[in-house]
Amino acid sequence: MDKIVITGFGVKAPGISNIDQYKYVLEQGICTQEILHGRGNNGSNIVCGVVHEELDTISGQNYKRYPRTARLGIAAAEEAYKMANLQNADFARVAVIMGTSGGGMLDAEKFSNHGNDLKKVPIHYIPVGDPHTLSSGITKHLGINGQAYTISTGCTASLDAILMGKLFLEAGHADICIVGGSDALLGDWITYGFLKTGTIAENVEIEETGVPFSTSHKGFVKSEGSAVVIMERKKDAESRGAKIWGQVSGGASNNEALPILQSDASGRLMTAALKSAIGDSLPTYVNSQALGLVQNDMIEYITHFNLFGSTVPITSIKGMTGHMFGSMGAMQVVSSLVSMEYGFIPPTIKTSGDGFNDLPIVFETKYQNVESVAITNHGVSGNNTCLFMTKQN
Repeated sequence: MDKIVITGFGVKAPGISNIDQYKYVLEQGICTQEILHGRGNNGSNIVCGVVHEELDTISGQNYKRYPRTARLGIAAAEEAYKMANLQNADFARVAVIMGTSGGGMLDAEKFSNHGNDLKKVPIHYIPVGDPHTLSSGITKHLGINGQAYTISTGCTASLDAILMGKLFLEAGHADICIVGGSDALLGDWITYGFLKTGTIAENVEIEETGVPFSTSHKGFVKSEGSAVVIMERKKDAESRGAKIWGQVSGGASNNEALPILQSDASGRLMTAALKSAIGDSLPTYVNSQALGLVQNDMIEYITHFNLFGSTVPITSIKGMTGHMFGSMGAMQVVSSLVSMEYGFIPPTIKTSGDGFNDLPIVFETKYQNVESVAITNHGVSGNNTCLFMTKQN
């Protein structure tokens, strides 16, 4: 079976408009979050990651009526597409597979107060809330008439999309897969939902929340953004002279089969997913799901020591970008590709590792050869999804 490789990638994230900016943020350990004033309960302030580009127009095409999730995804997909140099692709053999946690929830919320007044309902009322507008928007923008799918498995959605793309390529159902995720969930619905569960903090400074691997801080930082990668079989990529950035060498997903709002605190299922993804290999480092929720991060701690003890470094990029829900896994994939290409492990910022002192956390940018990266991801949907990325020499 031929190897599955990545030939292009693109991102839209807080403070990050392109791959060069993403590399700079990762290498320098820059926090791109900000305080949104008056956006919480009773006018409280919350820390978020915000993309300030409206993206109503992308390369001269008008997307004003598209949901924000789709606009972010289209912009990221265009960057990935150009990097992979796919102008002459057989579009009938291309599959677009995108993941999202909330789809057009933000835009549906925006127009929900017009629902009982037909005169105020916009003509795009239905597609603006349809999650599949994300993938169909990308096919429209790139002129692709092949397959298109949108999956919604919560915070693992983009990693699950990458796994699905890998299976499609291995089975011969497609020759190129444009995969990733996009989410824009900074509206009231999500904010109040997480405030109710106590998982985001109010009226705190940026450095006081969204702190990975810390029992001294509370809450995660919700963020918006998109990441997209181009996947192909290695022989096809080589035959057209494409640069190969990395290989998707392994992946696995399972579900905890628990009631909503519960997760497997034992770490048993996350351990099983990561073990299945890496096999007998030992990654150069782990690009972790850790986002600043103690139970979540403790699952990462348990999983790491179950498989690696203190021998493998671990880092989380979420102190920089915040947590982008269903697009976060693909953001971790792209950060791993950048890491392998330029030879550094990005730092875990904001934290001193309180309560996780024996975990081999990378606190400062570590320059070294990076041959492989294990990526962990899980969320409220109960999925545990892991990938194993390796470098092409």
